[in-house]
Amino acid sequence: MENFFEFIAEEVREYLAALGLRSIEDAVGRVDLLDAVVATDHFKAKGLDLSPILAQPEVGPPTDRHCCRVQDHGLDRALDHRFLAACRPAIDHGTPVDLELPITNVDRTVGTLLGYEITTRHGGAGLADGTITITFRGSAGQSFGAFVPRGVTLRLIGDANDYLAKGLSGGRVVLRPHEASPFAAEEQIIAGNVILYGATGGECYVRGQVGERFCVRNSGATAVVEGVGDHGCEYMTGGRVVVLGPTGRNFGAGMSGGIAYVHDPARDFADRVNFEMVDLEPLDEEDRQWLFETVTRHHLETGSAVAARLLASWGEALGDFVKVMPRDYRRVLEATRRAVDEGMSVDVAVMAAPRA
Repeated sequence: MENFFEFIAEEVREYLAALGLRSIEDAVGRVDLLDAVVATDHFKAKGLDLSPILAQPEVGPPTDRHCCRVQDHGLDRALDHRFLAACRPAIDHGTPVDLELPITNVDRTVGTLLGYEITTRHGGAGLADGTITITFRGSAGQSFGAFVPRGVTLRLIGDANDYLAKGLSGGRVVLRPHEASPFAAEEQIIAGNVILYGATGGECYVRGQVGERFCVRNSGATAVVEGVGDHGCEYMTGGRVVVLGPTGRNFGAGMSGGIAYVHDPARDFADRVNFEMVDLEPLDEEDRQWLFETVTRHHLETGSAVAARLLASWGEALGDFVKVMPRDYRRVLEATRRAVDEGMSVDVAVMAAPRA
């Protein structure tokens, strides 16, 4: 790898020398050295005028060619600073903390600075479950609950933008509409797109529908939602997802791990599944037990009317659930069980499973 980068550096120096330059810094802003003819002569770019992009500005403030001013990300004004001090007893001594605060859509990545403080002090283990509970009321900005670690529960009474619970790392995020909301939650979009992107652990309960790419690249979190847009569980590698309402198209695209359970009373979910890597299966006894416990928890956390109706006739409701199982993941699980039963190395069995 070291030799590879040395060769890259040597080639870069050769290109710079051919241009009459001594360093990459000398090349910054030299639009006069760019030859766009090949690009603009292409039939797809016929008539494209690049002159506004390639215009040569006069050097000097405020058109300096190099970064000369520090960017202000506004971290000192982040909402987390309003509750970090109150959470210090929990972080330092494990003393339970319960808070309530308002939130607006300019408040982004709420909970992330708190998570940083916890992880810095306690590492990936986080805190004991339920140590910190914070309830917010209002409309949250992007990435509410991002990277929240174990021990933190964030409850949002209102609605959320995109990237809710992004990178969730063991914490719990609960979203539900206000108690006085006049609409039926399960019929409305309550959060945006790409929820639980890259989550590695924890739980997320959403009373209402959400946008597209729900749980994309989820690798370990448990999530319950009452409706999703297109591309649900895209590229998912682990964790479990329960969808108690409608789904969009292309469900399960690139899904190589984890399990999804979809309530499908209309028996038309299969029309919206991407079957390249997954199969639809009936529930087994373990699935039924886990699903009952999870839907019950969703009801307790959110007051979901959908969950209440399903639980009231659970035996009948179970027949309307379908299980989305990645084929490679199934082989890994089967290989693991065989290895345990036969006293063999689980690691060796798992590595061989996808090739079986």
